[in-house]
Amino acid sequence: MWNWLRLVKDLVSEKTIGLMRMQFWKKTVDDIYCDNPPHQPVAIELWKEKNLDDKAYRNIQELESYAENTQSSLLYLTLEILGIKDLHADHAASHIGKAQGIVTCLRAMPYHGSRRRVFLPMDICMLHGVSQEDFLRKNRDKNVRDVIYDIASQAHLHLKHARSFHKSVPVKAFPAFLQTVALEDYLKKIQQVDFDIFHPSLQQKNTLLPLSLYIRSWRKRY
Repeated sequence: MWNWLRLVKDLVSEKTIGLMRMQFWKKTVDDIYCDNPPHQPVAIELWKEKNLDDKAYRNIQELESYAENTQSSLLYLTLEILGIKDLHADHAASHIGKAQGIVTCLRAMPYHGSRRRVFLPMDICMLHGVSQEDFLRKNRDKNVRDVIYDIASQAHLHLKHARSFHKSVPVKAFPAFLQTVALEDYLKKIQQVDFDIFHPSLQQKNTLLPLSLYIRSWRKRY
């Protein structure tokens, strides 16, 4: 389903333009997952394809596999556009993409719940004795928060793994990985509200995020 994205590299001659297009598709993937695809023919078709299999993930591995095939694939293509062929960069991209997919799943939970749909991994829900109905009713009991803690912890672990390659990843690859700043911001916020997925503050934008991105870029970190 994502093979067509590889055509982007052949359609652009300037890396800046290519990166701008990749940023568009990164946002498009998130919007598709939130059932809010942009009015663009390809995005609409991808959204329709996604909804053919509209059900919860059986386990965290299935969610990670989906993230690898979507978010990580976009990062691999971004690296290719930047002319980077590096094993460490690919490993970092894989983990960052998986973290992105998990965080996107968490962030979309209130939206999906309002439409009576739950996509959180069923194995973790069952482990804590939580049903889909608990999320649909916006239950904030400890076992519900424990489910969110386990899922968020997996995203945090992927970020940690991605950053463990920091000294080995080519510096020119760092711009492709700056989304880690937004991911870390969300994971910190959800920790601050004790993993209450329905807390209103999680839907608020961080006005200091652009500054954090600038600082991280200036320090050549991701």
